[in-house]
Amino acid sequence: MGLVSYMWQELTIHIHRDAEEAVSNLMIETGSQGVAISDSADYVGQEDRFGELYPDVEQSEMIAITAYYPDTMDIEQIKKDLQAGLSELTGFGLETGAISLESQELAEEDWAENWKKYYEPARITHDLTIVPSWTDYEASPNEKIIKLDPGMAFGTGTHPTTKMSLFALEQVLRGGETVIDVGTGSGVLSIASSLLGAKEIFAYDLDDVAVRVAQENIELNPGMENIHVAAGDLLKGVDIEADVIVANILADILIHLTDDAYRLVKNQGYLIMSGIIAEKLDLVLEAAYSAGFFLETHMMQGEWNALVFKKTDDLSGVIGG
Repeated sequence: MGLVSYMWQELTIHIHRDAEEAVSNLMIETGSQGVAISDSADYVGQEDRFGELYPDVEQSEMIAITAYYPDTMDIEQIKKDLQAGLSELTGFGLETGAISLESQELAEEDWAENWKKYYEPARITHDLTIVPSWTDYEASPNEKIIKLDPGMAFGTGTHPTTKMSLFALEQVLRGGETVIDVGTGSGVLSIASSLLGAKEIFAYDLDDVAVRVAQENIELNPGMENIHVAAGDLLKGVDIEADVIVANILADILIHLTDDAYRLVKNQGYLIMSGIIAEKLDLVLEAAYSAGFFLETHMMQGEWNALVFKKTDDLSGVIGG
């Protein structure tokens, strides 16, 4: 049997950096089979990092988000669906700038190489470094390596919402915990939890492709047999008691898991929620407070927020306690 050569349709949206996560999600929802992000901020302070000289890039608040669709899909209909979704972004309080959209066709090998060029090793926290699976990387002592192949582009780990989730996991994990990762995407938070000492991790995602990509990434990293990935709609039907629940998804979805999270988190346990745009912060806080949680930590990067809640009767360590 001969090799089949696939064609891909490349579609690029130029938009303000604030809308990165929302537009990436929109492209995945419309059937994208891979996303690459070009951001001039990625080059700030990067001279000579990993032995490479980076180009002199003019700084801009605008970024380019490129998505890839199989040629069997109707690209004109996809454009209409994207335009409709883009028109709603300002209603979420997101800065968009002057949006532009362009497309072209690519062969399979061009698609594979195109998105890889945007993805370099990245030291995310003091201990955690995310490394593309195809890269040779020499780890320093005590550096914990997360190998990732985003594949269908469910998060490379460098977006502010993911970074803050990783910081939060470092903050609360001490070793031996049971963790639930809701909307696992690339599996990055589950892998990090294992590296940070969690005993058992249960990862769920509504999207079957994300479940497969997460499993593939977990298998790239040795010693991850303690991570169990399955399809699941938030925490519906889950009966596992957890020390920590982490969810890095959009605010409008987060508010639907707080009651189940409170049911499953052990006393003195934590709920980490990220992916919260500033305009939706009060909505998420209200849902978590109503469920019975207390806020322990609030992190912000740009317009994005991450929250660490605790299930406790001892209010001495929580905000306002």
